[in-house]
Amino acid sequence: MTSRSAFLAACAATALLAGLSTPAFAVTDEDIANDAATTNDVVTNGLGNQGQRYSPLKTLNRNNIKGLIPAYSFSFGGEKQRGQESQALVKDGVIYVTGSYSRAWAINSRTGEKIWEYNARLPEGILPCCDVVNRGGVLYKDMFIFGTLDAQMVALDAKNGKVKWKKQIDDFKSGFSYTASPMIVKGKLISGVSGGEFGVVGRVEARDPETGEIIWKRPVIEGHMGELNGKPSTVTGKTNETWPGDMWKYGGGATWLGGTYDAETNLIYFGTGNPGPWNSWMRPGDNKWTSSRIALDPDTGEIKWGFQTTPHDGWDYDGVNEFVSFDLKKDGKTIKAGATADRNGFFFVLDRTNGKFISATPFVANVNWASGYTPEGRPIYIEANRPGDPSKSADGKKGVVVRATPGFLGGKNWNPVSYSPDTGLFYIPSNEWGMNIWNEPIAYKKGAAYLGAGFEIKPTFEDHIGSLKAMDPATGKVVWEYKNKAPLWGGVLTTAGGLLFTGTSEGYIKAFDSKTGDELWKFNVGTGVVSSPITWNRTASSG
Repeated sequence: MTSRSAFLAACAATALLAGLSTPAFAVTDEDIANDAATTNDVVTNGLGNQGQRYSPLKTLNRNNIKGLIPAYSFSFGGEKQRGQESQALVKDGVIYVTGSYSRAWAINSRTGEKIWEYNARLPEGILPCCDVVNRGGVLYKDMFIFGTLDAQMVALDAKNGKVKWKKQIDDFKSGFSYTASPMIVKGKLISGVSGGEFGVVGRVEARDPETGEIIWKRPVIEGHMGELNGKPSTVTGKTNETWPGDMWKYGGGATWLGGTYDAETNLIYFGTGNPGPWNSWMRPGDNKWTSSRIALDPDTGEIKWGFQTTPHDGWDYDGVNEFVSFDLKKDGKTIKAGATADRNGFFFVLDRTNGKFISATPFVANVNWASGYTPEGRPIYIEANRPGDPSKSADGKKGVVVRATPGFLGGKNWNPVSYSPDTGLFYIPSNEWGMNIWNEPIAYKKGAAYLGAGFEIKPTFEDHIGSLKAMDPATGKVVWEYKNKAPLWGGVLTTAGGLLFTGTSEGYIKAFDSKTGDELWKFNVGTGVVSSPITWNRTASSG
């Protein structure tokens, strides 16, 4: 699927036309901290580092949305055009967006004309696990910074696209790559790594955004040494506490979707991917911290708490999905909470100050790997639906096949949710599918896929796969649902105008009433929409 993009699934958010000039460019720490509240630009992934993807704009609302018309389209074109999952950023009348094969553009937001384009020179032999997408960059001071498929971080001059610095994240020949949007926290460039299907060890790291030099590194798998100011710091967890033998050395846990940050707790939140290999019989134990949410100190990189959504994951239920900070009102109290819709089909609410479990509720149908969670936050496994041990099969080559729901593509995949403080609801672009899955023998080999499993995706229902749901985090109830025949692979945006925007694989950008789920407007852009909408007041941002 592709998305022509500047429409950007953003509804080109939106056609609030105004003249513009090119003033001196600078994005400050204050701009980033206030991004959720300001309406004249978008300088962070998630419309604020908390990742709520909510805009206080009321210019477009339930009453006038039917009058929305497209302003222009911008095609990424050429043989390199693939899935367009990048969320755009906007500053001083310029749209900044990345594309497949590690490309980036600056676009005049009024006319749709290209200002500059950057194409990374990718070497032969890159090992992107799951397509050649990029999910966006970050604006800071006079730079646009993003990561590439050959595991490099690149800082471009925001005015002309010239390279200011380029630093290697890790060895792409080992399976490392980079697809997420980095973020700026307290003057530091924060990023993760991609490549968990190749047995690379996930980590979070902080760099000096002016130079690209490393400040700290924090591996997410127990037994690995962290780094602070160029020196070894502390070991993550305790070696072999939840991993057998040397399995922790190639344990996966890739931090491939990026993170969020909450200034109230001064914590960075990251999700971690599946353990390696998928064959869980080879690695008895919880396998920390794979398939988890972790909270880190932005100054040192130390892990302050962790919560494992799928301990001893045997279904590829990556725990990378975004952790969104919000204030939960429940039983007459207000709790500093965070929520995440996991690949494993459960919607989790945690205390964001300490990671304590509050609730877990299925948000897709027929979840059958676990029947629920204990009050302490441990899954209640249905062991009959764990793929069988191949070493106990007749030929030793293929374990018992099971039908598991959701499938490894997840109840929700990478495409981000939105939270509206107006309605108090989370909006989840989910998919209803399961899989036939089986385990196979596997041994780690540098640069080779490290799965030990086979699979077949199976839709749950005949009439739809995609399901956009509005969910109450206090009760776990689905307030409304919109069913879509094809999978939903784009992100969600809500606004103070009572609207919800998202895109579909059939090529529609749609607007819904955020309270009722009624479809209010749609427009077909001629190509599947798999990116995340944004909105801004272009009149206020004109120079």
